[in-house]
Parts: sequence; structure tokens; C-alpha cells
Amino acid sequence: MARMNRPAPVEVTYRNMRFLITHNPSTATLSKFIEELKNHVLDWPFDDGAPPSNQIVDDWLSLVKIKFREDPGCCIAVHCVAGLGRAPVLVALALIEGGMEFEDAVQFIKQKQRRGAFNSKQRLYLEKYRPKRRLRFKDSKGHRNNCCIQ
Repeated sequence: MARMNRPAPVEVTYRNMRFLITHNPSTATLSKFIEELKNHVLDWPFDDGAPPSNQIVDDWLSLVKIKFREDPGCCIAVHCVAGLGRAPVLVALALIEGGMEFEDAVQFIKQKQRRGAFNSKQRLYLEKYRPKRRLRFKDSKGHRNNCCIQ
């Protein structure tokens, strides 16, 4: 049997946002992984290799905005089967909404050992995506927070 590619979990940090793109579990860790998912995960499925629906994008960005506003410095874990397609797309959308250009978001995630991230359909989706600046956070004095933490 061929060995399955299991990329390591990767942390992606941009401005005040932190994400953990998780890996696919091994047979030995599958039961614990499922247990953790049941306790902590919102399930927003979309087809492997495809971009998310508008509803999933809206729900995802709403969650990201709420979590980072309520708990600055927290980290949001994002999971798909292998951590190479759907999870990186969602993280890229958050980076784009936070002010990063699509090319920079794609490259930034790929540099984090996610070379297999984004198929051509997902890349085209991200290229055509037009941000609404939903993740531009303001500080307590109402100024845009433009610091970058990497």
C-alpha cells in the first residue's frame, strides 16, 4: 500500500490573525482526532477541490471576525482531509479579507510547507475573489490596526 502524504500542521500568522492548518490524522490518531472535532468543530463541508459556497465564506469570515475580536491572540484551527485544499482556501480568504493580495496569500501559505495547496480551480477562485474588507480590525481608539506579526 502506498504511503499517504501527511504534511505537518502549519501555523499561519498575519496581523492579528493566527490559524493552524491541520494535517490528516494517521490510523493511530484517528479516534482522538474525531473526538476533538466533535467537541470543537463547526462543520462547513464543501467538495474536495472546489471553492466554498458564498454561505460558507460568509459564515467563515463572520467566525474569524468574532473570534479575533473577542479573543485577540487566539488561534483558529482549520481542517480538511489532507490540509492541502479546502483548509488553505479558507485561510487564504481570511488573509485576503485582512488586506493581503491574493498572490501574496497563496505564496505565503505555500511557503509554510503547503506546496500542494490550491488546485487550479481554487487558485482561480481566489484570484477572482473580491474582498469586502470584512477583517480590517480597528484598535480601541478607532484606528485601523495595520501591524503585522509573523
